[in-house]
Amino acid sequence: MATAPLGIKARQQEGVLELQWPNGTYRLPYRFLRGRCPCASCVDEVSGVRVVDVEDVPLAVAPTNIQFSGNYAIKISWNDRHDTGLFTWEYLELLCQDVAAGARTE
Repeated sequence: MATAPLGIKARQQEGVLELQWPNGTYRLPYRFLRGRCPCASCVDEVSGVRVVDVEDVPLAVAPTNIQFSGNYAIKISWNDRHDTGLFTWEYLELLCQDVAAGARTE
């Protein structure tokens, strides 16, 4: 099980969620994060195929609320009314690695 980040900051003006891990600080653009939501509405439960992707997300998407979910995840409510995704520490670490490796975020 992954450990919690050392820090989490919503940078509204920059449009990013900043996550501080022991190996560095990463900035996940809101649109990228929303487009990678792991919930059953965004990823087909049976096939595992993503049904909502970054291109489907409005450019001005932003979180309206971020809550801790136990000791293992955050739940993000978005201004597009989506609020069912739980982003585990492990999943957030993977997203940070994707961004660091040059994944397309727009």
